[in-house]
Amino acid sequence: MLSRRQFLVGAALASAAPLVKASEARLAPWTAGVLDIHHISTNQGDATLIVAPDGTTILIDAGATAESGPAVLEPRPDASRSAGEWIARYVRRRLHDTGGDAIDTLLVTHLHPDHINGIPDAARNVPIRRVVDSGYPDYSYPPFEDAAASERYVSWVRRQANVERWQVGSDRQIRLEHGASSVPFQVRNLAGMGTVWGAGKRFDATDRPNVNACSIALRLQFGRFTYFCAGDLTNWADAGARPHLDALTPAALAAGPVDVAVAPHHGLFDASSSDMVRALSARAWIISAWHASHPSISTLERLFNPRLYAGPRDVYATGLHDAVRLTASRLTRQLASADGHVIVRVAADGASYRIFVTSNRDEHDRVLLSSPALVARACR
Repeated sequence: MLSRRQFLVGAALASAAPLVKASEARLAPWTAGVLDIHHISTNQGDATLIVAPDGTTILIDAGATAESGPAVLEPRPDASRSAGEWIARYVRRRLHDTGGDAIDTLLVTHLHPDHINGIPDAARNVPIRRVVDSGYPDYSYPPFEDAAASERYVSWVRRQANVERWQVGSDRQIRLEHGASSVPFQVRNLAGMGTVWGAGKRFDATDRPNVNACSIALRLQFGRFTYFCAGDLTNWADAGARPHLDALTPAALAAGPVDVAVAPHHGLFDASSSDMVRALSARAWIISAWHASHPSISTLERLFNPRLYAGPRDVYATGLHDAVRLTASRLTRQLASADGHVIVRVAADGASYRIFVTSNRDEHDRVLLSSPALVARACR
């Protein structure tokens, strides 16, 4: 058994990130053949933009929290525009790099304000060609938990011409739209509405699941590189009293070890069990945070714990409330970054990648930190 000193040293080594400060540099433009994954930081909710090797753009969520008050981080860059507008402006800068004029696919993980409330504002500022949504077309379950945001989104989506229901198990629904890639590119739809690829139906409407439990999960592969995200999917399952409500753990097991993973549900206590963390064994974790409860101490303990899986790992947060810094300072000091957009850039051969953090205080895309080139793990 490790002594306490050996454990603490091991934890420090596991989280050590040889990051380079580069505050005067700007993020270099995307180039054809490269994969970019932008975790957009408005401090108001989730929004992730994927720029595929052929220039295909996939936006996962566009959140704008309905909460306010001292527990919520200040909006970035500022409050002069809505979160949806800031997201659209960020996307348009990336479209300038690709020569595109629209988002090819909007992928909606679930109907909570911090994931959908910015979509109508974003769509007014940048066209969206296709929407993929696990609740479409009937939205019969789960029941709306924030009626105003959900009804606003559903009203918007019913006016769209090209909407599809998320197909669990498919590896072709989310696809390259503008050309082929010399390196294999695949998005596998792992989970949604209680069904998990390879594990079948976990629950249905009779179980009265909440909205988070119905989130989608996916694994992206590009060459050797792998990436996992799962919206607000949780493995809380009523404190373990109803284990069949856990769709997150089987989704993580279906994904297997990945290079980069987004900590589900903003790194809250209910979504990063030891089994899930061990199953993914990510080299880098990204936490989308906008509230004083993001991330929880228990989640940070697990992400940094070298007993769960071997090897180094870096943890990035898109923001961090002062309350979290105070209560979890021993752990937050180990974060690779705690503020800004987090961009994963995968080389055109799919064999290596780098992670950049850019400032969210303005629109200049100034690079604050960058990682060295990291070797992608071989896909299963």
